[in-house]
Amino acid sequence: MILILIGAISLSFSFKSNFFEIAKQIEIYNTLFKELNMYYVDEINPAELTEKAIKNTLNSLDPYTNFYNEQMVENAKIAREGEYGGVGVNVFYTKEGIHIREIYKGFSADKAGLKPGDIIVSVGNQSLKNMNVDQQSEFLKGVPNSKVLVEIERQGKKIQKELTREKVVLNPVPFSEMIDSETGYIVLTEFNEKASFEVKKAFKDLQQKGMKKLVFDLRSNPGGSLLEAINITNFFIPKGKTIVSTKAKVKSLSTVYRASNDPLDLQIPIVVLINRRSASASEIVIGALQDYDRAVIMGQRSFGKGLVQRYRELTYGTQLKVTISKYYTPSGRCIQELDYTNRDPKTGEVPKFSDRGIQAFKTENGRTVYDGGGVTPDIVLETSKRLPITETLLDSKAIFNFGVAYLYKNPKMESFENFRFTNADFKEFTNFLAIDTTFVTKQEKLFQDAFEASKNADINKEHQKIKEKLVQDKISEVAKNEDIITEIIKEEILKNYFYEEGWFQYQLKNDQTILKATQLLKNSKSYTQILSSK
Repeated sequence: MILILIGAISLSFSFKSNFFEIAKQIEIYNTLFKELNMYYVDEINPAELTEKAIKNTLNSLDPYTNFYNEQMVENAKIAREGEYGGVGVNVFYTKEGIHIREIYKGFSADKAGLKPGDIIVSVGNQSLKNMNVDQQSEFLKGVPNSKVLVEIERQGKKIQKELTREKVVLNPVPFSEMIDSETGYIVLTEFNEKASFEVKKAFKDLQQKGMKKLVFDLRSNPGGSLLEAINITNFFIPKGKTIVSTKAKVKSLSTVYRASNDPLDLQIPIVVLINRRSASASEIVIGALQDYDRAVIMGQRSFGKGLVQRYRELTYGTQLKVTISKYYTPSGRCIQELDYTNRDPKTGEVPKFSDRGIQAFKTENGRTVYDGGGVTPDIVLETSKRLPITETLLDSKAIFNFGVAYLYKNPKMESFENFRFTNADFKEFTNFLAIDTTFVTKQEKLFQDAFEASKNADINKEHQKIKEKLVQDKISEVAKNEDIITEIIKEEILKNYFYEEGWFQYQLKNDQTILKATQLLKNSKSYTQILSSK
């Protein structure tokens, strides 16, 4: 009894101490903010200052814990629900205006003849130049059937178009088709609130066409709704089985999620395709299917996001998306790759859990699987090791810009079936990188900053030589990932001509991973052997 009493007093003291510390820090910030607002020499923007303070605070935690202002809340809702009132485009927001990245087939922008690369510079005679992202994002959205006049800059020319806003529905299953007489193919691009409904619909449609085997493509699927991942996993495992469990600091948020519905099919052979950008909800699905030996997982190791977020309502219509727990596959694996809790305070470097060693777990059939960052496929398909400079390239607009340049250089493409991207085409791409201004390495930026700071006219010639050398160095490095980059370029080009649907149609006949998955499904002995105990 004495020990219990001491523990209770200690817990109470700890709670009061934490509460006092929180209240203290809030009071410090409030007084600082008031003093700044009162005495700082120039006018300050209170909302902007507060938002920066919040974001800098959250940046020290993990990249998934974020603050959402009112506009961001609306955008997040659109992403979850998969529908909105708009004109049917995927865009970049830039200082020049709204840069159209992709046209969605059949919607208003497509009917009006807009193209990737077009820049919307004004809407309703209101210039969009130098507007912030929140302001720009409001102009194309609106009530369905309302009209909007836009001015477009295309290859140096100005064009006016009238667009009609309509209900835009983004299907998370943009493509499903039969590969051959027995093998179906379903691609799931995100886990929004329509994901399980659309997967179920596609599955049943393919069954009607004779599907007896399935290739389920989760490559580059960044995740989304935990509940949708649970529902989709439930399609293929028995009712009552554990799908995923979560462990949180707050006990009420620690939950075991089980299959609560009757499955769609417990027998159909499945190959699930993944890559290093398959994350979060995707990893919940593949982790469970692998642990129950229900599907062969093929591709590259997944991203390794084993953290669960939940939205918390804040004041004035704002929200906090906060990491509340870690999730564990049925065998007990946590597949989180990066240990944000132990980030190096000096360098900001985040260690990997796998650096401290990995643990072995057993699937239902007794196969050995491991934790320590992502899900390792049952069949690993090797690619070149992705270099940091390639990540920099992919974060830039260089590939998009090349795709637009390719479109205007080759205005017509009769069919995607004969499309080939050769080594000569890749060489043309690397030449393009020499003139593209969006792909800038850290070394190039540091060198340019140093040159501009020196203000020494005598080193102009040397500056140009070094600048050209840095460009050639980055092109040489990028070329080491030609296999990875080529696939991304092909997708960019084909979408410009044949929309997203055309790209998937092309993949169905030409993608080596899909072909290997199909071959495995035709060899039932090999398929069964992979899933049996080793």
